[in-house]
Amino acid sequence: MKLRIGQGWDTHRLEAGRPLILGGVTVPYEFGLAGHSDADVLFHAMTDAVLGALALGDIGMHFPDTATEWKGANSLQFLQHAVRLARERGFALINVDSTVILERPKLKDFRGAIRHSLADALGLSPEVVSVKFKTAEKVGPVGEGRSCEAQAAVLLSGD
Repeated sequence: MKLRIGQGWDTHRLEAGRPLILGGVTVPYEFGLAGHSDADVLFHAMTDAVLGALALGDIGMHFPDTATEWKGANSLQFLQHAVRLARERGFALINVDSTVILERPKLKDFRGAIRHSLADALGLSPEVVSVKFKTAEKVGPVGEGRSCEAQAAVLLSGD
């Protein structure tokens, strides 16, 4: 059995007039994430983690932010692409761990929905999908309420 570990990270600015989408769940808030696609920072970090475990580069190599076909795209398709690449290469996801760093709004009431959405996107049981929330303690752009970050780690196994 082969094991692969992947790590991903992403950040996006907060901007008025955009939806705040985290792990495929829209969180009501006056600001959302700015980006070429829907800017789902959690799906982007998880996509990079899977691609990294496979040594297939990063999300920008597969879905360039200069390509018009990805303008406003649902980031779920990016994550599904990475999972499909893993399966085509004989790998299965074992578990994932993720952290969203955002000063506000508080996300604890959305943990279940985000966890289940991420599990569905990955084809996993929610029991092996971890979603944590942190603030930046008012430090840096996240702490000042100007941006959001996400980190993700995945474990893959293959033949």
